[in-house]
Amino acid sequence: MTVDSSAARKPRRSAAGKAGTTGSKTGTTGSKTGTTGDTTGATGTKRTTRTAARKGAEPELVQLLTPEGKRVKNAEFDAYVAGITPEELRGLYRDMVLTRRFDAEATALQRQGELGLWASLLGQEAAQIGSGRATREDDYVFPTYREHGVAWCRGVDPTNLLGMFRGVNNGGWDPNSNNFHLYTIVIGSQTLHATGYAMGITKDGADSAVIAYFGDGASSQGDVAESFTFSAVYNAPVVFFCQNNQWAISEPTEKQSRVPLYQRAQGFGFPGVRVDGNDVLACLAVTKWALERARAGEGPTLVEAFTYRMGAHTTSDDPTRYRGDEERQAWEAKDPILRLRRYLEASHHADEGFFAELETESEALGKRVREAVRAMPDPDHYAIFENVYADGHALVDEERAQFAAYQASFADEGGR
Repeated sequence: MTVDSSAARKPRRSAAGKAGTTGSKTGTTGSKTGTTGDTTGATGTKRTTRTAARKGAEPELVQLLTPEGKRVKNAEFDAYVAGITPEELRGLYRDMVLTRRFDAEATALQRQGELGLWASLLGQEAAQIGSGRATREDDYVFPTYREHGVAWCRGVDPTNLLGMFRGVNNGGWDPNSNNFHLYTIVIGSQTLHATGYAMGITKDGADSAVIAYFGDGASSQGDVAESFTFSAVYNAPVVFFCQNNQWAISEPTEKQSRVPLYQRAQGFGFPGVRVDGNDVLACLAVTKWALERARAGEGPTLVEAFTYRMGAHTTSDDPTRYRGDEERQAWEAKDPILRLRRYLEASHHADEGFFAELETESEALGKRVREAVRAMPDPDHYAIFENVYADGHALVDEERAQFAAYQASFADEGGR
């Protein structure tokens, strides 16, 4: 485990405003233990930073399950998954398989014109399922727009995720029913919401925690830096879960930061740790640890899940313009689902009957999603012009008329 601040282990102060600046006396304790694991970059060559190169070492990576499906020991985090049962392991596998099937169906529906856009999570299932299953029912989750696996863990019906992408609603579920906030499109702003909510939990005296999801690109946003500052100063019970999928649309991580992303936490006075984001057991263990710290009054934690976006940023993106096939192939060898399947088979925790039954369930989910989306109403094409101004506006009226003429042109051609 890599802990970058001794100050972060101090208990949360009282609500009398004595929290102080937790980063003012911060020291760097360095790495205690951990499994280095696979730290190869997207192209298969080892990534190094200026800092790591000077020390002659690469960033540590917490890993409990290798890409080959072999269990490795970790003195810091084994305890957090020590009691996991074969049934729970099969449950994690089922979660990842069904989430991937739902995601693939949503991508296909967008290609068929049923959705306006879709942001795929392909390749990030372990990061989302592992962290999502680490949360308690009373914890509160603030997602971006790609956390379909976390939504699954929080009990949100997958079909409810699709209304916004079809344009028929602004979210599709009641956030308070599952303690799962609506998807956030503005990059990084949900970390501020999460920090404020976590500060409120402290004032209420509750022992629940908050987890905020964001990507490597969002880590460069000012909102995220402000969230780090406030959460550190007020010792807020929040876990910042960064899914570093190597690409902020077309911008690689190394063009955003001179140090590994998890090390940014040390400048704010709280711990940061990098976990193998394709290892569902490691993600489960590290997130449990971070949430327990938050609930115990020990403040925020930054978790960097080192993973990979196998597909496009969204369905409007073409990743072949900025990355090569060999990069994807290198990461396919670390596939999170295949990794756990190998472990289940080698440990005799699952048989062919389980996998066959799951395949049937997966296809049934795909069918249900297709039918649900096609039963949704077509979005109101003119809703975008409503409520822009309270009393109307000449320019909006002009744009509405232009759009109406454009729509009418399809009818003239016998189209839709």
